[in-house]
Amino acid sequence: MTKLDITEIPPHLSPLIDLAIKGEEVIITRDEQPIAQISPIKRPLKRGSARGKVWMSSDFNETLDDFKDYMI
Repeated sequence: MTKLDITEIPPHLSPLIDLAIKGEEVIITRDEQPIAQISPIKRPLKRGSARGKVWMSSDFNETLDDFKDYMI
């Protein structure tokens, strides 16, 4: 996280936005007290974005061996 006093902001705004684009939060302070935050926007996941990354075992619905004694 980057902290910066408000008096240092004007000449450094563009690089601070670049930090936010890369995922870093930037805290702006006045007299050592946080007053504002620049952070990346959280984007929702796209449908199908995990395709091919997730799999389910073929025996997913089978009873676990540890529980077979409790089954009727």
